[in-house]
Order: sequence, then structure tokens, then C-alpha cells
Amino acid sequence: MSTTCGQFSHPVSAMDFMPRERLRMIQTENLQHMVDISYKNVPLFRQRMDERGVKPEDIKSIDDICKLPFTMKSDLRDTYPYGLFASPMKDVVRLHASSGTTGKPIVVGYTKEDIEDWSYAVARCFAACGVREGDIAQVSYGYGLFTGGLGAHYGLEKLGATVVPASGGNTERQVMLIKDFGVTCIACTPSYFTHLLEVADRMGIDMRELPIRVGVFGAEPWTEEMRAHIEKKAGIKAYDIYGLSEITGPGVGCSCGCGEGLHIFEDLFYPEIIDPQTGEVLPDGEEGELVLSTLSKDAMPMLRYRTRDISKIITEPCACGRTIRRIAKIARRSDDMFIIRGVNVFPSQIEAAIMKVEEVLPVYQIVLTRSHGLDNVEVDIEVNDSLFKDTVSGMEEVKNRISQAIEHTLGIRVFVRMMAPNSIPRSEGKAKRVIDKRDLNEGL
Repeated sequence: MSTTCGQFSHPVSAMDFMPRERLRMIQTENLQHMVDISYKNVPLFRQRMDERGVKPEDIKSIDDICKLPFTMKSDLRDTYPYGLFASPMKDVVRLHASSGTTGKPIVVGYTKEDIEDWSYAVARCFAACGVREGDIAQVSYGYGLFTGGLGAHYGLEKLGATVVPASGGNTERQVMLIKDFGVTCIACTPSYFTHLLEVADRMGIDMRELPIRVGVFGAEPWTEEMRAHIEKKAGIKAYDIYGLSEITGPGVGCSCGCGEGLHIFEDLFYPEIIDPQTGEVLPDGEEGELVLSTLSKDAMPMLRYRTRDISKIITEPCACGRTIRRIAKIARRSDDMFIIRGVNVFPSQIEAAIMKVEEVLPVYQIVLTRSHGLDNVEVDIEVNDSLFKDTVSGMEEVKNRISQAIEHTLGIRVFVRMMAPNSIPRSEGKAKRVIDKRDLNEGL
């Protein structure tokens, strides 16, 4: 096989270049197996299939996936903890879970074979990002019940990289490890990496002078503007890695050196795009909600899982030579949207606007309030130290530019508050970008 765009060919990547006809045969066989074990062993799935009048033998090809019922996040909570498992607990070798900030956590399970398939998928991700045997890779995702840390760890080891299991937190020590261990690749959330860059600056360390060359970032939406900031500030190539605990964790897809969308590992995870209102499957190229089905996960198959992530399937072949399809970069979720004075607003739109202003840092929070029955948006943004110590008129001029950039993007006016460096709390995992205080102010 051959690759372009500076891509690195690795044995784990062989499936990425498979002829589409052969891939469809594998997808069909794997889907039939998933449907069969789900129908036999998962009562909720069997009930929904029966309600539709569909039996496992009706799934004759991958095209028949549209006959299957959707799965929602609420299904995992309603059947907590093991109600969607298709394997007996004696075969489940690991459990992961979400944080459960909105109630019961989402619990997912893995057989030994599931762990192997997951590691294989993550290895393919890092290979697509140019990571190879001999690289020293620091994993700064949290370890534990969160899938990010162990998922990245197992995949990098399978690829043959040397893994530094730093986990999250203790940021000065993380910077020291990057410098002293000669780290060449880092995996973490993009917001945490920007925090690492800030701490490195305070320690007098210029990341651009270190061997690190690759950053593989995920677990939260981030914009192309944020990518440009990271690549310029750190002197690295920044890649997307995509996944979600309900499906398997990181490793569902990733970007490649061509930087045009995210390849989905279709032999393991089948993508569809649907209209989020009607549930109708949309043609390739149209934007809608991403729906994913696991094609190789025995402990807890997920069939037609509604991710709430907004994307589209890219129809053009990728210049890297991979035959697996791509989806557009996910910068927003349908459930991230908030409505202000009749306007649909996504946090990514605000990020894209403020990142165009050089004087600000990539650290911000969106605060929603309600006063006298009207919703208001406040955007708190940190500015660099030199601007914060500058004249009032200089600060006001930058503030006006930010306000105008956001208003131009959203079509509504927001209140911008300039914050001192290091005044907004940092996250060691996923950044909390939106603080909704509207319930607290109801009726004021």
C-alpha cells in the first residue's frame, strides 16, 4: 500500500485501505452477528425489534441496518448497570463508566476480545496521525473509569510506542516529563494542552524547542481556530481523535495527515447521518446527527446509537489513500445548543470568533443569565499579561473587537468581560465552557 500527505504506513492500518466491496462483506457479517446476539440476550433490543416486526434473519446486508431501532443515551441509564449487556458477566473483563453528572453513570463493558478490537482501533488512529514504533507518547487523559486514558494507552502499546501514563493533573510535572523524557507525542483534551502550554511558558520552557511533534486531541469539541493556535504555539501537528464511551471509547475515528475530516474505522463502527428531527437517513454529504453502530463488541453491542454529534459523511476519497469513509470534523452537538432571543447558538461559534483576536488566550467561559424575563450572554475571556497591564483604552479597543467578532458571527450582541490571566479555572479533563445560571435568576 502507499500513502500520501506524509502518512506513515503500519501493519495495523491494513484494513484502512481495503477495497470497498470486501469491506461491505465484513460489515454485513459483523452486523448480522451483532443483531443475533443482541436479539437473543438484550430484552430491550428484542422488544423493540418485535414491535417493528423485524427478526435477525431480515438483516441480509449492511444496507438493512435502517430496519433496526435507534438506541439512546437514556436507554443506558434506564437499564443501569448491565441491562444492555449481551455477554454473561463471567466473560466481561472490564467496566468503564461516565462521570454521571446528570444522574446514574453510563456503564459499558468489554470482553477480552472487545479490548483487543478497541486497542486495534486506537492503534490505527495513532498510526494515521504519524505515530510509530519508537515514539515516546505521553497519555494525559484521565485513567480510571473514563475511557480516554486506558484506551489511548492500550492502543499506543499495540502500535509499539513507549507510553508515559501521566494521566491528568500535576501540570508542572507533566511539562517536566515532556521535556526530560523526550516525549514526541501527547494525547489529551485540547483545552488541557493549552493549559500545559501556559504552564510551560511560566516555567521558561518553549515547547517548540522540544522533540514533541504530534498532538492527538479529543474528548471535547474544538475549532480549527483552536488547532491553529496550538500548532503555532507548540510547533506540533495537531490531530483529532474521536470516540465516545457508549460505543467503545476513543478510537472510533481520527484525522490523518491530509487534515480533511475524520476517518471512521468502518469494519468496527458503522456510521449513518440522520435528520435529528425525523430520524430519516440522509444522503452522504448532507449534515445531520451522527448515528453509530458497533460491528465488533460482544459485551455490549450498540446498534444505531444516536450520538447527538452534528456532522456529515464526506463523499470525496481522501488523498491519503484510505478507503474507509470520513466524517466532517465535529465542532458541535445538538444538545450543546442554547437559544438566546430566538437565535440558535453553539459554543464553537463563539470560540471561532474570539480566536480571531490575537490578544486573547484560548481560555473562556460562556455565562447564561436571565433578567426580567430576558436571556443574556456574558463571555468571560482571558487576555495576555501585556494587554492586561496596558492602558484602559487599549483594553477597551480589544474588547470592542471581540464583541464585534461575536456579534458578526451570531447576529446578537453579547456582554464581553476581559479577565486577568489565570483567573478562569482550568480543567484537567474536559473544559466546562458554558455556565447556565438562568434557573437561578428566573423571575428576577
